Amino acid sequence: MISSNDFRTGTSIELDGQVWRVVEFLHVKPGKGSAFVRTKLKAVVSGNVVEKTFRAGEMVPEAVLEKSGFQHTYKEGDDFVFMDMNSFEEMRLTAQQIGSQCKYLKEGMDVNILSWNGKPLEVELPNTVVLEVAQTDPGVKGDTATGGTKPAVLETGAQVNVPLFVSTGERIKIDTRNDTYLSRE
Repeated sequence: MISSNDFRTGTSIELDGQVWRVVEFLHVKPGKGSAFVRTKLKAVVSGNVVEKTFRAGEMVPEAVLEKSGFQHTYKEGDDFVFMDMNSFEEMRLTAQQIGSQCKYLKEGMDVNILSWNGKPLEVELPNTVVLEVAQTDPGVKGDTATGGTKPAVLETGAQVNVPLFVSTGERIKIDTRNDTYLSRE
């Protein structure tokens, strides 16, 4: 159990048989009446966002998530196959279960899979990945002074904006948390 006073961004709680993650929280102490905590919660499985108010100090069940190290071994149809690096057991997840993170998954990549009650909830990628640019328009000489960007398609099919000097075939580092270009490798 966790007190509503201890809510922080990213805290996982259990409500109505689902796992919810605290996206925003605000402790409110009105001039009259008791204090309360106003939160914005996101369902980990469905992605639904709801606003919920808790009394200050109210005890809520905390969701105990297990984090296990896996390696993405291959893709078969719409399924992504992961191998547990300790027991060498395979786990299959669909693109829908993985969500938007699947655009950066590359064979051989080490990831963490968060599970709740033995059921996989989400795939946690590394904060940065190095991928090859599969296709982008050539940069025009003289355009680099403006600091502009252009779209690029990476080897995994993800599309990100890159500086004008990046060309096809180069390896670049991408921040997976906010889909931004970091540097060339």
